[in-house]
Amino acid sequence: MAAFNIVRFRVKPGQAESFLEAHRNMRHPFKGFDGGWLVRTGDDSFCLVGQWRNFQSIVNARPQMIGVLDQIRGMLEDLGGDLGVTDPVSGVGNGR
Repeated sequence: MAAFNIVRFRVKPGQAESFLEAHRNMRHPFKGFDGGWLVRTGDDSFCLVGQWRNFQSIVNARPQMIGVLDQIRGMLEDLGGDLGVTDPVSGVGNGR
């Protein structure tokens, strides 16, 4: 069954275009990753929605995803509330 991860980001003022460009240029070599969508939810806020073959694929890719995050971490603002620079959630899809 397909699984999804959703990650909320807020970029520092003036960094939105650089953030978008970084995502355009990233290659996601994650095994089991079926594609993703970067959604702009405000001037400086974004959500990334990733689709995976199954939940275990997400678990297995977490170290690599942290490596990708490290490439853009300097562009991101702390979200507060002990979240850090991302607010991630993941789970299994229920169908359409």
